[in-house]
Amino acid sequence: MRTVDPAQYQNRVRDFDFDMIVGSFGQSQSPGNEQREYWSSAAADLKGSRNVAGIKDPVVDALVERVIQAPDREALEAATRALDRVLLWGFYVVPHFHSTSYRLVYWNKFGKPEVSPKYGFGFPDTWWVDSEKVAALEAWRRTRN
Repeated sequence: MRTVDPAQYQNRVRDFDFDMIVGSFGQSQSPGNEQREYWSSAAADLKGSRNVAGIKDPVVDALVERVIQAPDREALEAATRALDRVLLWGFYVVPHFHSTSYRLVYWNKFGKPEVSPKYGFGFPDTWWVDSEKVAALEAWRRTRN
């Protein structure tokens, strides 16, 4: 292991000058064109691309195109599952972290919908300032001083 400063680290990642790094591959519920940047052969040699594993595999390339060109949700899910299996089979990454919870600190002054989004906690898009909770919080603060 070698410790480097942030600028050197960024340069090494951009130039693919490393043996192993810690990273993440953020995904959405509807994968698309970004998959080329993560997994395609064309991106493997493109300096600064997100294909940090250097994957060059015609099967992966074909599956990425199937994901991108999927005509409906069923085809998208099938292509995505196939791509996932091929990537797992190639051992390109070592999964090492997963959390089923979000760590969030906030003052209890927000109202939230009864049903939360399937992924995420909805803040700040679905929360609102609850005037009763604000009043209770202010009353509590006054007793603390």
